[in-house]
Amino acid sequence: MNFIQTRGCDETRAESVTFSEAILSPIASFGGLYVPENLPELGEAFLNEHLNSSYKELAAAMLGRFEIDIEKNVIDEALSLYDKFDDPSNPVPVVKVKENLYVSELYHGPTRAFKDMALQPFGIVLSSIAQKRDEHYLILAATSGDTGPAALETFKNRANVQVVCLYPDGGTSDVQRLQMVTEDAKNLKVIGIKGVFDDAQNALKKLLASTEFKAALKEKNILLSAANSVNFGRIIFQIIYHIHSYLELVRQSAITMGEKVYLNVPSGNFGNALGAYYAWKMGLPVEKIIISSNENNVLTKLIKTGKYDLRDAHVLNTTSPAMDILKSSNVERILYDMFGYERTRELMQDLESKNFYELSSTELMELQKSFDADFCTGDEGKAYIKDTFDNNGYLMDPHTATCMKSYETCSNPRIKTIAYSTAEWTKFSPVIANALTGEVDAQDIVALESIAKEAKLSIPSMIKELFAKEIVQKTVIEKEDIEKEILKFL
Repeated sequence: MNFIQTRGCDETRAESVTFSEAILSPIASFGGLYVPENLPELGEAFLNEHLNSSYKELAAAMLGRFEIDIEKNVIDEALSLYDKFDDPSNPVPVVKVKENLYVSELYHGPTRAFKDMALQPFGIVLSSIAQKRDEHYLILAATSGDTGPAALETFKNRANVQVVCLYPDGGTSDVQRLQMVTEDAKNLKVIGIKGVFDDAQNALKKLLASTEFKAALKEKNILLSAANSVNFGRIIFQIIYHIHSYLELVRQSAITMGEKVYLNVPSGNFGNALGAYYAWKMGLPVEKIIISSNENNVLTKLIKTGKYDLRDAHVLNTTSPAMDILKSSNVERILYDMFGYERTRELMQDLESKNFYELSSTELMELQKSFDADFCTGDEGKAYIKDTFDNNGYLMDPHTATCMKSYETCSNPRIKTIAYSTAEWTKFSPVIANALTGEVDAQDIVALESIAKEAKLSIPSMIKELFAKEIVQKTVIEKEDIEKEILKFL
């Protein structure tokens, strides 16, 4: 399978590229992104065939349908990392929480967040391509809290790869920050920036598109790639767990094969939601994809009104910081799939130049055939955390809690819903402790112990050990100094 470009081709690049080329150089013509030339059709036959498959077997079969140019032994090695999750036989448990509401737990990997699902195998795939080509790569990652730890974890000490991770100083949870700043592998550099996630992501996209920066890297014999979900190497692994979660409901006799479900996704940069959309397009029986947001609710407004309006918008700091994002990169891939490259380029250029675009009424109707949306305030989220724990015995993080609101407002109660839990409770313990016990401004370690006692849980060792580790990544800079700091590291 080849990959094509969301904004068309500017003739400085090939019209289509292989999977390995798309993940090594993820920014396409006119600042666009790469998408599959066509999606493989899975359908009910594929689902029935893999009803009793393990997660790894399902993943290998799905990747096989994409016919990517990666050797089988590399894919097998990449997928073997799921064996290091909490339960190797089922790395993504799907748990019934309420009548007709099931939660797909995507956080059972090494950094306790859903980014492990894609970034664990992605690290091996990219490093192996670099070694095969005898090339050296700088991998850029911009994080609102979860991509960074997962990218650092998967790439540390891998051959032919160096990683620079940008995060908003003060814009992540303490646990997320500690997961990054305690990493001591020589091929990793963590940079806090004085700004918000959108500043980090904009800097990443600017560097990926900069001929001057690439020329400076070339002098050092280094090429450039990215670990954010602008990279399709991330997205392809995010399609799999949506298919797995559906099959889990069939296995649990919660639904019959072919029965439609809602997929309810807490969404920041839209990669998780895009994986759901592609799974649906490939044949997964889906009623609709529900997008759950926090107070940074640009996606809710887009899906409800057709307007992507950032003209007076400022990032709000919320209790679900991994979703404190205004420019959701992967919406572009949806626009391309629905409206083609010319319209996508027009809309994205409007967003970049005017901080605004508006879909036509016909385009909005097309978008709403696939998506519905709502947003949840921090106080509402904490109420859902407490209510769901008290009445259903289920503990969730504040990002997952946003799904509870949209479950009530956007779903037909007779149709089953799969909501996606993107982080373990340990990642955002002060918010959860406040929700459960009323504690205010508790430090992470105090909040963790409080929740563990209240919920009769143990704190996972990889989280508890963070508080005793030495902080080795101490760089915090102005966003204007990012390029200079990266070149100094290299």
